[in-house]
Amino acid sequence: MSAVVDIRRATRVNAPDENFAPRPRPSGPAHVITSDAEAIEIARHLAADFAKDAALRDREGLLPLDELDAFSQSGLWGINIPKAYGGAGVSYVTLTEVIKIISAADPSIGQIPQNHLSILEHIASDGTEEQKRFFFGEVLKGIRFGNAFSEKNTANVGTFETRIVEDGDNVVVNGQKFYATGALLAHIVPIVGLDEDGNSFLAFADRDAPGLTVINDWSSFGQRTTASGTVIAENVRVPKSRVVAAYKAFARPTAAGPISQIIQAAVDTGIARGTIEDTIAFIRTRARAWVDSGRDKATEDPFTISAVGDLEIRLHAAEAILERAARLIDVALADPNEDTVAEAAVATAEAKVLSTEIAILAANKLFELGGTRSTLAAHGLDRHWRNARTHTLHDPVRWKYFHIGNFYLNGVKPTRHAWL
Repeated sequence: MSAVVDIRRATRVNAPDENFAPRPRPSGPAHVITSDAEAIEIARHLAADFAKDAALRDREGLLPLDELDAFSQSGLWGINIPKAYGGAGVSYVTLTEVIKIISAADPSIGQIPQNHLSILEHIASDGTEEQKRFFFGEVLKGIRFGNAFSEKNTANVGTFETRIVEDGDNVVVNGQKFYATGALLAHIVPIVGLDEDGNSFLAFADRDAPGLTVINDWSSFGQRTTASGTVIAENVRVPKSRVVAAYKAFARPTAAGPISQIIQAAVDTGIARGTIEDTIAFIRTRARAWVDSGRDKATEDPFTISAVGDLEIRLHAAEAILERAARLIDVALADPNEDTVAEAAVATAEAKVLSTEIAILAANKLFELGGTRSTLAAHGLDRHWRNARTHTLHDPVRWKYFHIGNFYLNGVKPTRHAWL
């Protein structure tokens, strides 16, 4: 009889310590996507591969090393780079569809580029021409940006203790970050810190910069392979030419907040889509009709049929609102002003509410409709609930209801920040 293993203490496969070597830079340029249609086609092709071992990676804690390289080399990490700088400049309708497709296959992989894509918009909005040419050029070569934004020991998510101090032609960064999705496997880690006036800046540090430590200590029960752990900056020196004023995006009307949020909503919608697909497959092949139904197959059980219909309706509603929000973001990017940005923010908040609700509902219904056998470890279906419950906590929907209601009832435009 085998011993019981406490998984909280077990060494997880492919879970590196703080000495984990940075990923090598790409040996050649990434593919450059030229159209919205091509982006969708490539996303579908990659998703088919990513789905094959998604349950295995979740169960064993395997970081998606090869998958992430394929993802960034595919060109999808550069699709929101403007055409003037060599990118595809796709619509946000397309970008959110790409994230949905990937997240339906493996939401950990779908989440990893979230900050990378948002940061590209910060560069487009507030970077200098030299910065745009340099950073966009790097991404088109396959370079990945990580994330060193949030801090877990401050009063709230908008409060930072990390400091950026000028020193000649460089800045010096000191601080500690958590929820640093993508940093472990990035080539460049943008670190958010405050200057002496309290303004926030993005300092783009090389992943192997002296004083920069990235630790894979992400221990959540969901989104297990995002490596969203700790980043420690100890006197990390970054050239001033690689520092972008992040605060400017929220000092005036821009789509920065809605863009950050809509990618999160796209991940949740993708989780819902993947969960419902697995629910239907399980009902068709493994579930049994309930004894009182008088039917031979679960697919003939009237209450099961109705429940699947309800899930599909709610999923389609979430997808429709997500698409509407994406279109309004495209409008706000083309004509940024108080009204267009507020409309995009409110619509994105609506998408976040519906995507959260359907992701969690779908994960719950999977087990109700699949029956007890659907909880068996061999099927790996528990990852859907764990991923949905974890990722939908990114920003609380209880405040989304408030901002949405305050806008429609009292005409109050939402506050501008990265979570709205």
